[in-house]
Amino acid sequence: SIRYTEIKKFYVHLIRDIGFKPNSMEIIHTILHPIFTAAVRDGLIRMNPTDGVMREIKQSHNWEKPKRHALTIEQQSAFVEFVANSEIYNHWLPLFTAFLGTGCRVGELIGLRWQDCDFENDVISINHNLIYRQTESGKCEMSITTPKTSAGIRTIPMLPEVRKAFMTERKKQMAQGGNSTVVDGYSGFIFLNRESYVHNPMTINRAIVRIYKAYNLEETELAKKEKREPVLIPHFSVHNLRHTFCTRFCENETNIKVIQEIMGHSDITTTMNIYNEVTKERKQASFARLEGKIKIC
Repeated sequence: SIRYTEIKKFYVHLIRDIGFKPNSMEIIHTILHPIFTAAVRDGLIRMNPTDGVMREIKQSHNWEKPKRHALTIEQQSAFVEFVANSEIYNHWLPLFTAFLGTGCRVGELIGLRWQDCDFENDVISINHNLIYRQTESGKCEMSITTPKTSAGIRTIPMLPEVRKAFMTERKKQMAQGGNSTVVDGYSGFIFLNRESYVHNPMTINRAIVRIYKAYNLEETELAKKEKREPVLIPHFSVHNLRHTFCTRFCENETNIKVIQEIMGHSDITTTMNIYNEVTKERKQASFARLEGKIKIC
């Protein structure tokens, strides 16, 4: 008995009356659409009433999915240097170094184990994710999943800085008597929190916010004393570290397939969008440097 107009009315209600944002609406839609698709396949209904609703909602509300922005080289350097020199936050440095040096998704990196790393050949194997989700009992806990697509299973070269970060964590674990954490039969995790348990993505994001707020406060005061414009770090999340790595990679690599494989993108369009955005900025910067150097009139 559910019709297209009722689905649309429900979506509009969520937006106008409750204040749902684009990302929240995408989540709602990805729950409802497959349910009605299954009903169509089972012959219970002829058409999926959610088909085309989000497209119409996006057009009528002039919604565009917000673009993720990478940190600039200046912002990235400021963030890393602040963490490295901070007595409060420097214990986060190995984890952030690994994010910025591998481009891994948060679940891939917090779930990374010692046996996933080949230190003889300096290669990292990505073959599973560690996620925080609600179980059937209603309790939220960490669990292991496999990548959504085959593209997610890949190997990444280990940069010297990343290797050093891993070794820092190894020494820390050995000093604490080893690592006994087990999640769904997986053990030997590289990155652990202060309770000697695996990291929670939400905790990492909260740490990032505390860090850039502390940095911005300090930098604003310093810039005022030095009578210059401050180099401020914008709001960002742990996923922006992956986007930052991808941006730096695209700035230095022209082979799209190599970038796609390292990033684990199942759709090359995702890779191309980031690459095109980066090359567009590089072209503009290149032409800016040409100004006044070529006689054209």
